Amino acid sequence: MERVSRRGLFSMGAALPLANVAMAAPPSAGKKARLRTAICAYSFRTELGAKKMSYNDLVDLAVDLDVDGLDLTVYWFPSTTDEFLVPLRNYAFANGVEIPSISVRTNCCQPTPELRAKETQAIKDWVDVAVKLGAGHIRVFGGTVPKTSTEDDAAGWVVEVLKGAGAYAAKHGVVLGLENHGGITERADRILDILKRVDLPSVRVNLDMGNFNRDAYRQLEQIAPYAANVQVKVDVRDENGKQVPADWERIIRMLKASGYRGYLSLEYEAKAPAPVEVPRLTRELNAVVKKVSAG
Repeated sequence: MERVSRRGLFSMGAALPLANVAMAAPPSAGKKARLRTAICAYSFRTELGAKKMSYNDLVDLAVDLDVDGLDLTVYWFPSTTDEFLVPLRNYAFANGVEIPSISVRTNCCQPTPELRAKETQAIKDWVDVAVKLGAGHIRVFGGTVPKTSTEDDAAGWVVEVLKGAGAYAAKHGVVLGLENHGGITERADRILDILKRVDLPSVRVNLDMGNFNRDAYRQLEQIAPYAANVQVKVDVRDENGKQVPADWERIIRMLKASGYRGYLSLEYEAKAPAPVEVPRLTRELNAVVKKVSAG
């Protein structure tokens, strides 16, 4: 389906046939949820980019904020050599902070076999990095549908890349989380269609609370059973696409009902300084998670 037509249907609230996909639920489905909090390195993109903070500083901050883990956005890694990765892993371990996830840039909507092979290899390389850090999850993007292609064609390319990379990830104990990040993953039903066609336990969802461009709560509920990692945002889009404050308790209860076992990583994107806002928001998130876990 062409992008223009897709947007027209979506703006009218039409349900697409893809919504009826079915697949095996994750092993935790129907079991007691286990919710842990974390902070996402992307929250401190300004400080990391300006070298005013290091990844070791994020480890220290996780201790100060009483969270269990770090979702390490890799954009500011000085290298991916052992000289950087091993000391970082050791420092996190020494401070009782886990590194459950790394977040990387990918674009799986590649129109040629050669480009898809290159993208597959790039994800495999990040799997090797994740293993060295002790991370069991990698956030990946589906990418943007080329203007000269259809969404159906692009979805097939994403499936091909994720099948190859996902098989490699499985051999190394790593899960790839396809994020709802616009483009080919703009809608929950298309995400589920891709997961069904990939059909690997090592390819699941990185659920980002703030990325659906409308009707967020309904779509988040659709993908919640397949979440391997969750990134927490302060805003969501309502049925009409209006940005509104996120109801964290509502979404986290969705995750609990789905049997989610994993991390909720605060990913702060607003303009106010992260060193001021992240501690405040983390205290709020910890309180909500504690409340939902207890009830």
